[in-house]
Amino acid sequence: MNRRVVGALLLLLVGAVAIVAAWFLLPLFKEIQEKAATDAQDTKGKISLVLDNWTGYFIFRSAEMKKQLRRAGWLLSCEDDNADYTRRMKRLRDGEIDFAVATVDSFVVDTAGFGVPGTIIMVIDESKGGDAILARSDKVTSLDDLKGRPNIAVSFTPDSPSHYLLKAASHHFHVPELLPPPGPLRIETKGSTEALAKLLQGNTDVAVMWEPDVSRALSQQGIVKILGTEDTEKLIVDILLVNRRFAQKNPDVVKLVLSAYFGVLKEFQQQPQLLRERLVAETGLPEGSVDSMLKGVRWVNLTENCEQWFGIAGPGISGQEVLVNTIESTISTLIHAGDFSTNPVPSGDAYRLINSSYLKDLFVKGITGFKSPGKGEPPADAKSSLQARFTSLDEGGWLALREVGTLRVDPVIFQSGSHQLDFMAKEVIDQAVDILKHYPHFRMVVKGHTGTAGDPALNQRLSQERAEAVTRYLEVTHNIDPKRMKAEGYGGAVPLPRKPDESVRAWEYKLPRVEIVLVRDEL
Repeated sequence: MNRRVVGALLLLLVGAVAIVAAWFLLPLFKEIQEKAATDAQDTKGKISLVLDNWTGYFIFRSAEMKKQLRRAGWLLSCEDDNADYTRRMKRLRDGEIDFAVATVDSFVVDTAGFGVPGTIIMVIDESKGGDAILARSDKVTSLDDLKGRPNIAVSFTPDSPSHYLLKAASHHFHVPELLPPPGPLRIETKGSTEALAKLLQGNTDVAVMWEPDVSRALSQQGIVKILGTEDTEKLIVDILLVNRRFAQKNPDVVKLVLSAYFGVLKEFQQQPQLLRERLVAETGLPEGSVDSMLKGVRWVNLTENCEQWFGIAGPGISGQEVLVNTIESTISTLIHAGDFSTNPVPSGDAYRLINSSYLKDLFVKGITGFKSPGKGEPPADAKSSLQARFTSLDEGGWLALREVGTLRVDPVIFQSGSHQLDFMAKEVIDQAVDILKHYPHFRMVVKGHTGTAGDPALNQRLSQERAEAVTRYLEVTHNIDPKRMKAEGYGGAVPLPRKPDESVRAWEYKLPRVEIVLVRDEL
């Protein structure tokens, strides 16, 4: 091949490469040229965040949040994936997205499925009435009404926060009937509105749903609320997750996102009407429905994140690590529900899911302007759980309360004829208190029972003394308000029903017991 042919081929090759390069590079050059002539020249990059339309995530979706980040040179891209948590967590793990929101329970479930998908860097909110278990009043009026009734139909949206409320109630109150096995009594729905329709049409006896469908259901005659998250504490908790590689490479961007978020949250808390207007515009719902939605959300600010959830505290303040406790409590509930058999967290260490350093840096610098309690002052809401204060009730007041359900309590063992609590009995009560922390608004009736043999009067007195021993221990050891509790002794007058295949000896062994029944004012 002569030189002219070779030269021509080389020219053709160079020309082809130039054309291909121009094809790919010209748009880039054009973008650079356009940005250079505008304020977009300061854009540093894009931040991707995946969420859904839950009201608690609105701060991220708001125009104010995007403006805050845009001023710092970053474009926030929010994608609604219709609550596909599993796919969301997989994308976060694989680095397809930078940030994602989730509930603690969904995060733990997906950690069990394919490894830790990201790191928790912030608590967003708690459901406070946003989710509820409702029922037809002619079938069910309390959690205890469900016990021993295998013919109750339950509707729910699988893998939703409301589904977790069912799991928690089943675990905390020992009501397996809330989670029926696959079959006609287990009615899985595609969202809250479908669960509402089935309840109103009489196709189900119990349904779990979220706002605004909860308010719509309760506006109908014959529908009652069995349990709502407005009466729970640290149960359904929303969190912000970050891809670990992204966080390691861009720690300042992570802090920027948190700083912008808390700044916007403060703005909306100071201007609630602005928040209401933004939500009306986003949802198209009337203000009344939006107000119902807002009542179901309890947003957590920077100070509360640090002092209550992540254990970050200033001088003279004792920080709480509620997030770790919530993760561990959630794992216990999910194991009980059969989602997995053992703790799925690496080494069983909840701290491996959390990174508090970004919050700590913001807290120390005071970027967002939230006021921290002064030296020696307790964090806000520090006494909102076990230490809640109650007014006194007379006998008529106690009789007017409505039963919620009997707390799951292992047998409190007493020596024969004794009402003294030994070490093992106190451990059992302490375990019950771990569940009680989730329900700070309910009063308690502590019921003592004995066997059926012996003198009825002596049995009644002994059961009363045992119930009072439990209430004294709860007051002295856990600082529970005595006005919140009432001790009642029943002797052997209210024995447990004997199962068909149960021996007399086994049945009699279970009769001496102490029950903690949660009660509330009539709705």
